[in-house]
Amino acid sequence: GNMGSTFASKLLGFDCRILAYDKYKKGFGNTLVKESSMQEIFNEAEILSIHVPLTDETEYFIDDSLLNSFKKKIYFINTSRGKCVRTDDLVKNIKTGKILGACLDVIEYEDLSFEKFMGQNGFFENTSWQFLIKSEKIILSPHIAGWTFESNEKIAKTLLRKIREVIGNLRAEK
Repeated sequence: GNMGSTFASKLLGFDCRILAYDKYKKGFGNTLVKESSMQEIFNEAEILSIHVPLTDETEYFIDDSLLNSFKKKIYFINTSRGKCVRTDDLVKNIKTGKILGACLDVIEYEDLSFEKFMGQNGFFENTSWQFLIKSEKIILSPHIAGWTFESNEKIAKTLLRKIREVIGNLRAEK
C-alpha cells in the first residue's frame, strides 16, 4: 500500500534489505523491495513494520504466537491500527527480550475514549498501558500523520465544493 511503499522509499538511505509480504498482491517486488513469504520474513527480519487496514482478518494479527515465529530478536513498528496488535502480548515480548523496542503510532485502545483505563486519579491503570508509557524501549507518537496544513486545506475545499453542490441542487429543485 501507500504507507508501506513510502516507508520502503525512506529506508533507501540506510542500505537495508526490505522484505515485504502481501497476502493478496503478487508481483510487487522491485529494486526497493523483495517480495517475500511470511516464512522468509520470520527467518530474516530484524525490524517488523506493519501497514495493514483493520479488518476481521487483521484484528490482533500481531500476537504472542506470531511474534514468537521470528527467529531473531526484532524491533516493531505499528502505524496501521492499534487493534492489529494485542498489546498485552507486545508488552510480554518486550519484557522477555524478543522485541528489542517498539514504535507505536497507534495503540489498541485508540478507538476508545479511554474511560475504561482511567483510575480515580486520572491515570491509566491498565498495566500494559503503564508499561508502554514508562518504558524506554517504546516510542509513542500521535496518529495524526494526515493532519497537515495541506490536508486540512484539501478537506476544507472538498467540503466547500460538496456544500455548494447541495445548495445548488436545492435551488434547482425549487
